[in-house]
Amino acid sequence: MMPSLLRAAVLCLALWSPAVHADEYPNRPIQVIVPFPGGSGSDVIARVVFERMGANMGQRFVVENRPGAGGVSGTKAITTAPADGYTLLFTASGPLTVNKILMPDLPYDPEQDFAAIGRVVTMPNVLAVSAKLPVNSVSEFVAYAKQRPKNAPLTFSSVGNGSASHLSGAYFAYLTEIEMVHVPYRAMSQLVTDLVNAEVPVSFTVISNVLSPIQTGTVKALAVAADKRMAAIGNVPTLAEAGYNQPDSSAWFALLAPRGTPDMIVDRLSRELRVALTDATVKERFDTLGAIGVPSTPKELAGFISSEIVRWRDVVSRTGVTIDR
Repeated sequence: MMPSLLRAAVLCLALWSPAVHADEYPNRPIQVIVPFPGGSGSDVIARVVFERMGANMGQRFVVENRPGAGGVSGTKAITTAPADGYTLLFTASGPLTVNKILMPDLPYDPEQDFAAIGRVVTMPNVLAVSAKLPVNSVSEFVAYAKQRPKNAPLTFSSVGNGSASHLSGAYFAYLTEIEMVHVPYRAMSQLVTDLVNAEVPVSFTVISNVLSPIQTGTVKALAVAADKRMAAIGNVPTLAEAGYNQPDSSAWFALLAPRGTPDMIVDRLSRELRVALTDATVKERFDTLGAIGVPSTPKELAGFISSEIVRWRDVVSRTGVTIDR
């Protein structure tokens, strides 16, 4: 007969399973890598969302900013993290879509190297100009740009080469046949300062980055580069309403995990994310930031990433954008 201690050990092994372990998730803090600087739109959104998720799940989400190389450095870091649900990635559309088109040596495959959890928000870009420019509408801006000397074209800023804001500006220049030179920034504070002072007098950027100078009148929002107006600046028309049929170039953000993360953990995180996005306080905060919650399932996010790669490949082809300009 099997000794009692041995029987007890066998019984414990029989009862233990990965599923039981997964049900206990999370039992320690969860690290979320954000591959952009602190204070950026992505960082602010991340902290709003993960504070709510942490409260709901009874565990802290610790946001870690790892900027560099247009989001590539931090995004790559997740590919070597343990696939246990305790290291996640909150990143933007650029590193997941445009970089695959612009960077043949991209050190990860957005469609293969991650476990999709869900989309989080979309943040429409706005065409913003310094109040020092003598324009008050998109048509006036286009006319002003076309009157510039050939050797002194307007400059426009973005949050980095290959970002949604970069492609938004480049496509607008292509569509309107105006000349604009792209100036990428790493520090949002410097971008805003140079925009206000007309050092780089035009920017395509998410509203949260420029809402304060818009409210004080040092920056003008001429149009929203999306399908709908934004609550934060409801009197500003969309580009389509202004007569320019530019496709939606909103920045969007998503939550992912390392490839191989157990489905049970991915599904739990996805459910909790969708719950957080319906929270009234979170939605109210999104309104002030110009963000729109776009909850999705893991399967929907994976399909969306693939479709966005196809869409942006066409924009890159038309505009001639490269990772260097």
